[in-house]
Amino acid sequence: MPLMPKRVKFRKQQRGSLRGNACRGNFVAFGEFGLQVLQTGWLTARQIEAGRVAARQYASEGKLFVRVFPDKPISKKPLETRMGKGKAEPEFWAARVKPGTVLYELAGVPRDIAQAAFVRVAHKMPFRCRFVDRRHA
Repeated sequence: MPLMPKRVKFRKQQRGSLRGNACRGNFVAFGEFGLQVLQTGWLTARQIEAGRVAARQYASEGKLFVRVFPDKPISKKPLETRMGKGKAEPEFWAARVKPGTVLYELAGVPRDIAQAAFVRVAHKMPFRCRFVDRRHA
């Protein structure tokens, strides 16, 4: 079951623009290791779930944190449809992702297992990603 909000105030949203780097959610906060995005775009609910399943299969022990949530409805008109007749219904849900956003975090596993798990997850993502460690104060 893909992720989506239980309720929304408005069914349809405008596309908006994604510029700049992430100023929130850009460091490992809950786990010890993380997967950080290096490009801008939308991450669909299916892609988030595919990454979660890939990480869970490889690092079965340990705690996995998913740091993004798809809260943006993306609508698309069917092919070969004439212009007009209003905006289409939401087709899927997506999360806005900026460079620096941490997508997933892992805790309770050694570094080599976490790195191998996140390599598998990065293959599922439509952006370039990198493996990051927790910053110690």
